Amino acid sequence: MSDVPLSVLFALVSAVAYAAGAIVQERVAVQQGPEGYAPWGRPAWWGAVALNGLGALLHVGALAFGPLSLVQPLGALTIVFALPMAALLVRQRASAAAWRGALLAAAGLAGLLALTGSGGERVPGGQALGVLGLVTLGTVLALLLVARGVHHHPAARGGFVAAAAGVAFGMASVYTKTVTDRIAHESPLEMLPLLGAVSVLACAGMLLSQASYRGAGLTAPLATQTVVNPVTAAAVGFALFGEHMRFGVLGEAGAAVAGAIAAVGLVWLTVGRTAPPPAPEPPAAVTESSPSGV
Repeated sequence: MSDVPLSVLFALVSAVAYAAGAIVQERVAVQQGPEGYAPWGRPAWWGAVALNGLGALLHVGALAFGPLSLVQPLGALTIVFALPMAALLVRQRASAAAWRGALLAAAGLAGLLALTGSGGERVPGGQALGVLGLVTLGTVLALLLVARGVHHHPAARGGFVAAAAGVAFGMASVYTKTVTDRIAHESPLEMLPLLGAVSVLACAGMLLSQASYRGAGLTAPLATQTVVNPVTAAAVGFALFGEHMRFGVLGEAGAAVAGAIAAVGLVWLTVGRTAPPPAPEPPAAVTESSPSGV
């Protein structure tokens, strides 16, 4: 098997693991209520951590065999997989608009896959990665400040927190890609700062994603993460790693159209929130019979 199909396979299975983890995280948030702040006290949350850890390992494998601009868009399939999985596992039925959005997002991702070129030959240096880390920290803090300002609106707050999680996850992928590119040429000691950055960003993304589900449901925060994550990482891949699309300018234009189609699909997913389960029917009234002889 060549590198690109193997990368796609790892990325697809990773998306399934991330989808399962997101479903468990959202269930934990529902059980905690809107004011819950300590998910690690629940065993189910650690199950979500394990699923996300599995997804992360598979994601690392995908990045080892393929470019950021290929692997990251496939991460958007997490929301596509999450809809049928939620319907099967927790009886959380998706609306028709959400399903249309899933199909549209999948079509856009297929277009991006068809146009993705080979990985770049550049590996960013320490100074560029340091500046990137500071920009990431500033962006995440700014998004969290905005989320704090709109905390009376759970959907808006969840969206901004989910965007911060997407930035953290996307940049974790950028640093992971750097590690996979450098690992054959540098000692483990030299890799420690990069590995530390990956760990911090991945943990921050996990905690922020958990916080984004409080009062906002599953679909909207997860869709926001799956948009921001690949956009962040792919932009860095093009800018710092020298990655490119096939067919030159035409390929870039086609990729922009495919990306717009995927984005519209993800917006539909966000707007078409998961329909609530049907309310149980009230029990039939029982008519007491009069005692015999009265």
